[in-house]
Amino acid sequence: MYRKDKSIQMKSSASSLYNNLSVLPLSDKSLTYFTVVHANTANMASWCVLPSRVLLVLTSQKGIQMYECDGSIMVYWHALDALETPQAQAVFARGIAPAGERYICVGTSSGLILVFDIPAKGTNITLTEVLAEHRDPITDIACETCEGKDSLADLVTADDSGVLCVWKSGEDFRLVTKISAYGVTCSSVKLWSGVIAAAYGTGQIRLYDARTGTISAELDSHARWIYALDIAPETGRLLSGAEDSFVQIWQLSRSEDSRLIEVEHRHSECVTDTQVCGAKFCDPQGSSFAVTGYDLNEIIRYVQL
Repeated sequence: MYRKDKSIQMKSSASSLYNNLSVLPLSDKSLTYFTVVHANTANMASWCVLPSRVLLVLTSQKGIQMYECDGSIMVYWHALDALETPQAQAVFARGIAPAGERYICVGTSSGLILVFDIPAKGTNITLTEVLAEHRDPITDIACETCEGKDSLADLVTADDSGVLCVWKSGEDFRLVTKISAYGVTCSSVKLWSGVIAAAYGTGQIRLYDARTGTISAELDSHARWIYALDIAPETGRLLSGAEDSFVQIWQLSRSEDSRLIEVEHRHSECVTDTQVCGAKFCDPQGSSFAVTGYDLNEIIRYVQL
C-alpha cells in the first residue's frame, strides 16, 4: 500500500521521546514542515493549528515557548514552577494540543493541564485555566480531528499511569468522563469522530467511545512499547509506531448506526533496525507518512502506491 520515498537528512539524531515527530503540511504553499527533538534540552515540539493562527509550541524542563509557525518569532514564554512538583521528581512539560476555537493545552510533570487563551494575533497570550484531574505526569494530549464534528467531547489527556480524561473545551473546560488506568503507561492518544485511540506500553491499542469511556476494540498491534500514534482526519486511517521497528496502519470507521467502531488492518512496514519514536501522516488523507527513530539522523518518508 505504501513504498519508501526519499528521506530527509537531519543535522542531529532523534531522541528517544514519545511522539518525537511533528508535521505541518501547507497545501497552499506546497510545503511541509517537520520538527524533531534532539538531546534532552527539549521534551516536545508541535504545531497547534487554530482557526485564526498557527503556532509552534516547544516544551522543555524550564518552560513552554510559543513561536510563529515558522519559528522566527517567539510570542510567549511560560516558566514552569518547580515548587509545584514533589521533591526528587523531574520538572517538565509534555503533551501539546489545540482545543476549541482559541485554546492551546499543555501537560506537565505534576499532572496539571495548562490552558492558554490565544488571541487572533499578537502576544497577549494568557493562562486562563489549570485542569487538575490527573495525579501522574502527562504523556500526551489530543483534540478532535474530524473536521466539522460538533462533539460533546473534543479533548483527551493521558498520563503515565494509563488514566485518560475526556473533556469538553470552552470558556470553562468540563470533564466528560474518566477512563481508569490500564496498568501500564498510555504513551500516545488520538481523538477522531468521537473515537479515542490510546496506545500502551504493552504494544496494544485500545479504542474507546469518547462520550461514555466504554471500550470498543483492542488491537494487539506491536510486540513492544508503542511510541507514536496519528490519525488522518479526512479518512480515519490510524498509524502506530513502536520499539519493535514496525509501523502499522489501520482503517477506522463507524457502523451505519454510528454506535460500533469498525477496524481493518491496511499496512505493515518494518523500519529495519530502528526503534521508532515518531510517526506522522504528512497529509489529511493519510496518503503519505514519515517516521523517526532513536539515534537516527534522517526522517524516513513513505508514499501511497
